[in-house]
Parts: sequence; structure tokens; C-alpha cells
Amino acid sequence: MDGTTLVGAALLGLLEGLTEFIPVSSTAHLLLAGHFLGFNSPGNSFEVLIQLGAILAILSVYFARLWKLAMDLPTSAEARRFVGAILLAFLPAAVIGVMAHGFIKTVLFESTGLICWVLIGGGIVLLIIDRMPLKPKYTNVMDYPPSLAFKIGLVQCLAMIPGTSRSGATIAGALLLGADKRSAAEFSFFLAMPTMAGAFAYDLYKNYDKLGTEDVTAIIIGFVMAFIAGVIVVRSLLDFVSKHGFAPFAWWRIAVGTLGLIGLWLF
Repeated sequence: MDGTTLVGAALLGLLEGLTEFIPVSSTAHLLLAGHFLGFNSPGNSFEVLIQLGAILAILSVYFARLWKLAMDLPTSAEARRFVGAILLAFLPAAVIGVMAHGFIKTVLFESTGLICWVLIGGGIVLLIIDRMPLKPKYTNVMDYPPSLAFKIGLVQCLAMIPGTSRSGATIAGALLLGADKRSAAEFSFFLAMPTMAGAFAYDLYKNYDKLGTEDVTAIIIGFVMAFIAGVIVVRSLLDFVSKHGFAPFAWWRIAVGTLGLIGLWLF
């Protein structure tokens, strides 16, 4: 493996960690950056498998809370309701993800122009939602009813279109369904755990026989960088969102999508 590939893997891993939990679409950033860097992976597996670093970032930051939740399950109805709500929200993506896996990886992941337009469109939608005079009914993720969780899970399925953003879809859906900004972002964190773990496991199952030593090395490098960057983002995002809302991320999406279209036109 040459130095350029190693640097590319490190940069893309850093990009994954920085963008996975904010509503800007980490997959779109990775695919566009990989396109312009000339970085390729068998079956586009690199972009999915390095998400393990981001998963572990959440687990490390939320370990104490997750441990308490696990200990409370036998005795706390609230804890059981919350875990059930997360699993219920995960269900639609699990079913559709398996059914549409081939189409997503071979068609949507290759449509760089579409990715740019979806980034821009999603940014506009996020700007509109951020400025709407919404009156939240839910401010604590532990109080989300199962029906709300399932609806958020349905909205999350839109993120299978690269550029939509898993966190962006779940946060926007939660806001429109009555959640406040902070709890919407936090629910997105919790929902990311089974969703990303499921995507990682299924993609590894489908593509492990295509991965060579160099591919595995690149994935490990990307994983480490994604973990480091992911920890930083998870620790700071909730406070940032509480103070600034989602408008900064919306403008970033629009800028990246526009620059991507210009880059595709020029090159």
C-alpha cells in the first residue's frame, strides 16, 4: 500500500468521525472526497466499515449511561420502554436496508451528481425546519412514546439515499413530530448504535471475501481516525445544537453540495 492510499484512508476516517453525528451526511462527504481523491474500495465497503470507529465513539462517551440503562432494565419500566422504542425505531431501516442493499451500493453510492443535489436540498429543508416556530412536546428521550420512535425510524430510511444524512433525517423528523432540538439530537445518537452496527455487520457479511490485506489496513486506519474524531463531536454536539440550532449545518450542506457540482462539472 502506497503512502497516498494511507493518507487518503486517514483523511476519510477523520471526515467520517467529524460528520457522522451531525446532519450533513457522512456518506456523502466520504463518497465525494473519495471520488476526487481517487480512493476506491471493493463494493464501497470502506465507507461503511469505518463506521465501527464512530459506533465505538458513542459507546465510549455514553458508556456510563448505557451501563446504568442495562442495570435498570429488570426493574425499570421506563428503561424497558426506552430500549423498546430504540429497537422499534431501528426496525424499518433494518428491513429496507437488507432488501435494498444491492441498489443502494451499486446505484445510489455511484451517483455523485445526485448526492450533491440531495445535500443542497436537505440543507434547504433543514434551514426551513430550524426557523419554524415549533412547540416541542418532548424534551427527554426517555419519555419518547413508541409511536413517536417508530415514526422517527421511518424517516431515518430516507438516509439510505446518500446525501440525506441519517442524523439529519432523524433529527428533522423528531423536530417535526414534537421533539426539542437537544433531545432530537440525543435520540439520533442512541438510534445510531443499532443502525450503524447493523449496517456494519451486514456489509461485512456481504463483502468480507472481497477485502484484501491492503483494504483491511485502510479500514483499520480509517476506523481509528473515525473513533478519535467521533469522540470529540459526540462530546460537544448537544451543547452546540442547544446554542446555535441546525442552521450552520444546513449552510455547510449547501456549500459542499454546490462545490461538489462545480467540481464534477470542471473535472
